[in-house]
Amino acid sequence: MIYPIVIILREVGGALGIQLMGSIWGLVIVHTIFGMPILTLLFRNYFTSVPEELFKAARVDGAGFWSIFLKIMVPMSLPIFVVAMILQVTGIWNDFLFGVIYTKPETYPMTVQLNNIVNSVQGVKEYNVNMAATLLTGLVPLTIYFISGRLFVRGIAAGAVKG
Repeated sequence: MIYPIVIILREVGGALGIQLMGSIWGLVIVHTIFGMPILTLLFRNYFTSVPEELFKAARVDGAGFWSIFLKIMVPMSLPIFVVAMILQVTGIWNDFLFGVIYTKPETYPMTVQLNNIVNSVQGVKEYNVNMAATLLTGLVPLTIYFISGRLFVRGIAAGAVKG
């Protein structure tokens, strides 16, 4: 799948007059496409657990599709949005392969840069620099986990059980 995506990014970017291959935007598109299947299943399972009576009551009150979605479903869906955010951030942040292939050295993601820092030293290894770079790299997902941990557990549990 890697080589066909390279060709698609190159051709689509050329047709649009922008450079997708070797840019952050190309990497964003690839991660978006690869994240859609699992997130679609998660959201589907979460939304099927919402009682049908809630929609019927909103219809009786005169709410349309968009009103029901924006005023009822989106506020109720905060836990599953947090689950989706954590899964995507973790997967994207820890991804090395796509970062190396679909970007260039000027726009490498942090995981690729961390590998370059750790493996580029000749002579004596500076473990303090490597550890500092590793801690800084892990700071983003760790912050997201601490901020949204409670909602993550609630969102996973809500989409897992039917009844």
